[in-house]
Amino acid sequence: MTEPSDDFEQMWRDLAPLGRSATSGGYNRAPYTSVESELRAWFMEQCAARGLEVEADGNGNLIAWWTVPNERHGDRAETGADHGAEHGGLSGVLIGSHLDSVPDGGAYDGPLGVVSSLAALDVLRDRGVVPSRPIAVDAFAEEEGSRFGIACLGSRLASGAITPEAAAELRDRDGMPLLDAMAAVGVQPTLGRATWLDRIGSFVELHVEQGRDLVDRDAPVGLATGIWPHGRYRFDFTGAANHAGTTRMEDRRDPMLSFAMTALAASEQAQLTDQRATFGRMDVAPNGTNAIPSRVTAWLDARCDTETELMRLVAEIKRQGIERADGDGTRLEVTAESVSGEVTFDPLLTSTLRAGLADRWGELPVIPTMAGHDAGILAAAGVATAMMFVRNPTGVSHSPQEHAEMTDCLAGVVALADALEVLV
Repeated sequence: MTEPSDDFEQMWRDLAPLGRSATSGGYNRAPYTSVESELRAWFMEQCAARGLEVEADGNGNLIAWWTVPNERHGDRAETGADHGAEHGGLSGVLIGSHLDSVPDGGAYDGPLGVVSSLAALDVLRDRGVVPSRPIAVDAFAEEEGSRFGIACLGSRLASGAITPEAAAELRDRDGMPLLDAMAAVGVQPTLGRATWLDRIGSFVELHVEQGRDLVDRDAPVGLATGIWPHGRYRFDFTGAANHAGTTRMEDRRDPMLSFAMTALAASEQAQLTDQRATFGRMDVAPNGTNAIPSRVTAWLDARCDTETELMRLVAEIKRQGIERADGDGTRLEVTAESVSGEVTFDPLLTSTLRAGLADRWGELPVIPTMAGHDAGILAAAGVATAMMFVRNPTGVSHSPQEHAEMTDCLAGVVALADALEVLV
């Protein structure tokens, strides 16, 4: 069994301090910030050390190509633009993930896939594997949607799932436009569908599991069946600001009360049908301790096992919110900011990987995920896509407590290298 080199552990140590909070131990790796610039520089340095050619697509994504001498052209290496021609039209295999995080997030969500992908290339080289088709490693931008509100923004732009015009209208919480934020850290924005997508035939994204399924199955690594449909919805409650002390309770038009009841209704409705509903972010105006709010804006994250159930859940939460707002003398408007349909990962690719890895790993578990991923965006764009999960002993994610044991991380590297050997 070819083992990952010490490079994985060294790369992990190098990344560990970047964006880490000294108080909570969590990570704040927002896109288009100085911290993310350090992460991008680290990625490019690691790629350069491995002889990979890095392509920036103008959407904030970095794609690094493994250049392989072609027998028909002597020792001349391929360039990114030549991959299809140099391999007789064979499409490439994409691996990787993202480097950004949610506010005060964990170390593994995203970076584990990027570091493991680079380490998997090292394993292939140690085995003497020369790919018959291109391999590319990605570092997608703004996967979490933590700054501009649209999850998987980099892959959505690259695949054409969101238009450049719509993306250019995005603002962060401080009002900074996306294009200005990109330019501020030296990213030259040329938004739109990326040409590298035409040179990719399949995508295998390795990710820490965001749950305990693999723990219950006593398996270090698994594959994914698909992603639950999910969406992000903005709830705008408006009322009338007034004095907290002099305004009688019966005279108030308090949007905070309307929001509070709606949040409770969301929890109750999700529990009744074993779905997911979370109000995890809110903004209050004027946000004073001694003032009744004039406005409460809150964001609902809803995830369900079917698209029909997602529509039903959100509609019921909205109905109850409007009903309460009417009783409070307030008003509610709901806006869908991003909605992703159900994703089924390519059954042929998944079964091919499961069969190809069986000699070393036995029958890998194949499990669903309720979390969104760039893999889901590329699957919807027609790329044959699979996901590989690494066991998370706590099941906790989007939190400083997110974790994976080093032995399982290294197992993930070997499994990803095995998958690549099957595909290339």
